[in-house]
Amino acid sequence: MSEFSILHISDIHLGSHYVPHVGESLLRDAAELAPDMIVVSGDLTQRAKQQEFADARALLDALPAVPRIVTPGNHDVPLYRVWERLVDPYRHYRNYISEELNTVAEFDHAVVVALNSSAPYSSIVNGWISNQQLDFASRAFLKADSDKAKIVVAHHHFAPAPDYDRDSIMPKARRALDRFSQLKVDMILGGHLHRAYIGNSLDVYPGGDRDHGIIIVQSGTSTSRRGRAREREKNSFNLLHVTATEVHISHYLYFDDLGRFAPFSQHRFPRVAQRILENVREGSFS
Repeated sequence: MSEFSILHISDIHLGSHYVPHVGESLLRDAAELAPDMIVVSGDLTQRAKQQEFADARALLDALPAVPRIVTPGNHDVPLYRVWERLVDPYRHYRNYISEELNTVAEFDHAVVVALNSSAPYSSIVNGWISNQQLDFASRAFLKADSDKAKIVVAHHHFAPAPDYDRDSIMPKARRALDRFSQLKVDMILGGHLHRAYIGNSLDVYPGGDRDHGIIIVQSGTSTSRRGRAREREKNSFNLLHVTATEVHISHYLYFDDLGRFAPFSQHRFPRVAQRILENVREGSFS
């Protein structure tokens, strides 16, 4: 498997909280970083208005012309327009972003399953992943070659950030983590928290598989004023480099004095514990 890179952005919040000069920097930095794919993990808009989605479409089209995996967030369905939320909550999302709400993207080196966690009828804030969606992910991953990276994208978080700042995890999150662990999912990319958290599912839930867990990659808000906790009024994204044996993640923050995003922290995780152990035994891992 060859190396590949992912630009992971989230919580764009086009609308009243969007910061235009940060958005312009994001586009410049994305072009410079030249990722192989881009993941946008929800909340493209602030209030799911038609003009906000039109602006979101324009921003997506201005990003590098590589495969893009996009999933809705809770702000991408109407909140106060209750009738619209009940009758046709994804009308603008389908018209401007994608007809499909749960998607599979397969590449030579990875399978990426994006699951819509926005749940407009039941759990609009904390999100929800159904058993049917887990079955959808299972079918995609079970068909994939064993050497491909298995990646889940969802807006809502399956694990809380270490600061636990007013966070409630997705209902039934542990059920999903157990299923993903059985499927040997490498990592989960998400947003919603408005600050980054990069760690391992074992940090918060041992689960049935206690050998390697699942890499958790949360992005902060990439372009809005709604950063929280340690990223209050800050903007961030993640750049992932994936190889056959490891995932290297650079967490980027926007700095006003630089007028651009710059790396803030680095994280390295083994991709598959068994493969790492084999390399160590053979003396080939360094």
